[in-house]
Amino acid sequence: MPALLTPTDLALELTGPDPGRRPVVLDVRWRLGGPPGRADHAQGHVPGAVYVDLDTELAGPPGPEGRHPLPTPEQLQAMLRRAGVSGDSRVVAYDDGNGSVAARAWWLLRWAGLPPEQVAVLDGGYAAWVAEGHPVSDSPVEPTPGDVVVRPGSMPVLDADAAAGLARTGVLLDARAGARYRGETEPVDPRAGHIPGARNAPATDNAGPDGRWLGPAELAARFGELGVGGEVPVGAYCGSGVNAAALVLALEYAGLTPVERPAALYVGSWSNWSADPARPAATGAQP
Repeated sequence: MPALLTPTDLALELTGPDPGRRPVVLDVRWRLGGPPGRADHAQGHVPGAVYVDLDTELAGPPGPEGRHPLPTPEQLQAMLRRAGVSGDSRVVAYDDGNGSVAARAWWLLRWAGLPPEQVAVLDGGYAAWVAEGHPVSDSPVEPTPGDVVVRPGSMPVLDADAAAGLARTGVLLDARAGARYRGETEPVDPRAGHIPGARNAPATDNAGPDGRWLGPAELAARFGELGVGGEVPVGAYCGSGVNAAALVLALEYAGLTPVERPAALYVGSWSNWSADPARPAATGAQP
């Protein structure tokens, strides 16, 4: 299963002859500042999709480590089993945007030890599913519990010191919108600006106006202009470690980072960095 799955391909997967091989679908619709996506899920979702709450199930409680720190392995395992995920399950996550939120679920599943070929994001999200005329459901979903065992640590992570070092010695990408990167506005975190040396690569630019992801060659060209390529180490951060996961996915999809050596994610991201007054904040368009 490719890392990005089209709505047509997902529809075929969900109607395959062997029910036991159909993918588990996670609905991770979420928006910064709320309201939660559970109401959207209740009104309509991909048939069989299980709603997963980003704030309480794909992240731990906010605190010094950031607004969306990693959940504990035990918390993540309980959620995945409730959703019906087993060790051999294929899992597809979707959101209501360009995949930047669904990528958090993709990243966590990979971090938990699921192989790359078992995890995907729905290209274009729920909007693309509906636009193509695929069926939707408003029925409650009660999957058969799974038995997946979470083995954390399969994706590399950065702390603040490592992120600062990577910005000097490699390429550290900032997935936030340009205005936040430049320090012109900061609606959520304690200070405005960016990590000195980081380069701006808004996660929203992974996709075109229709919400579908750009092709691998286009993505590779975009990141190449930012210095990504060859053996240069690369990592990503954003506001709270959610949208940056989409850059990790995009780099892999573009063929710039092999699956055995993915880009590193600074999970605490700007919410962790900016909370420490001893850490510098750069402003302006330059790294």
